[in-house]
Amino acid sequence: MEERTYKKLWRKIILTTLGFSLIPLFTLGFTIYYQFSVSYSAKIFENLKTLVENRRSSIDLFFDERVSQLVTIAHTHSLKQLSDEAYLNKVFNTMQTRSKSYIDIGIIDQSGNHLAYIGPYPELKGVNYQKEDWFQSAMSGGVYISDVFLGFRKFPHFIIAVMTREGDKSWILRATINSEIIDQIVRAAQTGKKGDAFIINKRNILQTAPRFSGEIFGHPKSPDFSKSIETQVEELRIDREKGLFAATQISTTKWILVIKEDPREQLTPLLKARFIAASLFLAGILVIVLGTLLTTRAMMNQLIQVDRQKAISEDLMIQSSKMAALGKMAAGIAHEINNPLAVIGEKAGWIKDLLSEEDITGNTNYQEFEDAVRKIEYHVDRAKKVTHRLLGFARRMEPRQEKVDINKTLNETVDFLENESRFRNIDIQIDPQPDLPETTSDSSQLQQVFLNIINNAIDAISKNGEIRIKTRYHSKNNEVRIEISDNGPGIPKEDIDKIFDPFYTTKEVGQGTGLGLSIVYSIIEQLGGRIMVASELGLGTTFTIYLPIK
Repeated sequence: MEERTYKKLWRKIILTTLGFSLIPLFTLGFTIYYQFSVSYSAKIFENLKTLVENRRSSIDLFFDERVSQLVTIAHTHSLKQLSDEAYLNKVFNTMQTRSKSYIDIGIIDQSGNHLAYIGPYPELKGVNYQKEDWFQSAMSGGVYISDVFLGFRKFPHFIIAVMTREGDKSWILRATINSEIIDQIVRAAQTGKKGDAFIINKRNILQTAPRFSGEIFGHPKSPDFSKSIETQVEELRIDREKGLFAATQISTTKWILVIKEDPREQLTPLLKARFIAASLFLAGILVIVLGTLLTTRAMMNQLIQVDRQKAISEDLMIQSSKMAALGKMAAGIAHEINNPLAVIGEKAGWIKDLLSEEDITGNTNYQEFEDAVRKIEYHVDRAKKVTHRLLGFARRMEPRQEKVDINKTLNETVDFLENESRFRNIDIQIDPQPDLPETTSDSSQLQQVFLNIINNAIDAISKNGEIRIKTRYHSKNNEVRIEISDNGPGIPKEDIDKIFDPFYTTKEVGQGTGLGLSIVYSIIEQLGGRIMVASELGLGTTFTIYLPIK
């Protein structure tokens, strides 16, 4: 499989794994966060609604109590009694005994004349309120709670006026309410560092001072809630800043209580949860991506390794099948050739005998006859050697099992070739592993293998070269590695795959049969080993033999 195909497969596996891992993670994370966000936001809105309604109830309760108190006083006392400032002062002191809700108190007749007054503004006594809006509203409605106004005292305040009848006369008991108490109730709803609370009237005019901006009689820096009747809670944006607003109408005054909260403060737990979830989410993605990359890379490496092993096995199988087929063919050819060779040899011997029995030495052609017979015998003998090797290649003999010292076998083989190598000035160096373990094998066949390879190396070098032989034990695979290297001309790449084929040779005609390396391959295979070759033009060739330790 090509490298591009592996990369394409690797990308597909990564994308598939990431898809099946991240899509459920995204879906689950988004769903959990969305549900948590919706639930938490609903809880915040509900808490804000409860807060504004509780504050409204407190204000309504305050005004109900004040109105009830004033109505009780107005209906249990006569105009004459309350017009007496000494008596009125006693009543006012009694009212103030349990709370400081009132600033002052006054009695106004039906003509608007201020008959009696107890409080810090004594100059108000004698003032006529006939034309004042609050006076008209109180006379027509019976009970009136005013908005904040300046009045004759030129100071922001609001009053509760209670009208009562005494015979055919009507009069009004008026009390100025301590605004600080209302402010305290409202300020209790101001939460957080940026929370605010204030009261507006039906004209969106502030009745209490906001915490951060605006003053009494001004307009608040918030959406207009002056028309609100039912309690409403909204998240609105003002000057690019979001705010949570809750507004509700105060029943007794028709004022609107407005509470503002900073969503960033209220949503801090949600934001923290989102930050933690996002961090865990990113960490999860990082782990999945890294895990996928490492896993797929390991898997692809394993796949590449398996494919390579498979390719090697297939090559070996092809080579084995080819060798078996060629072996059968070689055996058949050898048998077919051996018979005529035997006849030719026998006839050549018979001619030779005739030449020795007949006295034809004086014949002018005698020498030619003798040379011809000798050449026939020589080539018949040479042909027999070829057919003998063919039979040796094709024969599937069971190897003889014996303890073999590979270092010793190599030394004996090199001894055979000592004269040849010395004659060609080729140095053969052996680097044996001293403690190389013995193996159970066939020393004769191994000697034939070593002899063929070293002989080929000598032929490749021709003259003035070097052959290095090294043995090593591999404990991991429990096998012996024998390397035979030469510094000859090397083998071209296009010939590497053919060198173990029978009859393949690069030698000149008559110099080799092309069976040596084929026999080597066959023997190593029978002995349970394997042989590999590496070569580079101009640098030499190395044959590596692996033999199992049995």
